[in-house]
Amino acid sequence: MDGLSQRQKSIYTYIQKFMHENGYPPAIRNIQNDLKISSTSVVAYNLKKLEERGLLSRDAKFARGMKLPTAEIEPTQVPSNALRRVGLVGTISAGSPIPVPDQGESDEYVDVPSELVPERVQDVYALRVKGNSMIDALIADGDLILMRYTQQIENGQTAAVRVIDRNEVTLKKVYFEGNKLRLQPANPTMEAWTEDASNVEVQGRVVGVVRSML
Repeated sequence: MDGLSQRQKSIYTYIQKFMHENGYPPAIRNIQNDLKISSTSVVAYNLKKLEERGLLSRDAKFARGMKLPTAEIEPTQVPSNALRRVGLVGTISAGSPIPVPDQGESDEYVDVPSELVPERVQDVYALRVKGNSMIDALIADGDLILMRYTQQIENGQTAAVRVIDRNEVTLKKVYFEGNKLRLQPANPTMEAWTEDASNVEVQGRVVGVVRSML
């Protein structure tokens, strides 16, 4: 911690405490509001300084894409029947692609059973599903899906992918076919399509589903 400004120390300590208590990172807006910092740009500047010191890593594509060294972020032990809070960051299509879901500074969360998220939840976020292209994978319109941040998936896994040239995101099973990716619905009434692998960006894979009872 030597060489850090007092503000940087307070931000680092805040992130440690937040992740220890919640199991996922704070949003920049949380840091600004709770530490009474003048703007989110000031927070972002100081986060960058923490990154430069190797005390923090960030994925700028995600509002809560912060990581601290593993030894610093072990969450409090949670009973197996407890609930975990996961950030709800937008909506995703399980039909035709829709524009990229909002992954900005959301203050909305969902509580899910811990067995659905048995690992640390700092890399997990929730999306609400729109459409029925994945019903045979037990993912229906209105469900919440739990996603793990990753750009690496295995053949046949269900993932959120962005079609880059249209800047659209869809939820599909992904199959690797040479330099193409086949985006496969789990609905017999809908057809798959292929995209050049260079035109597809994986944004996360499904790790759980919370069924809507409405």
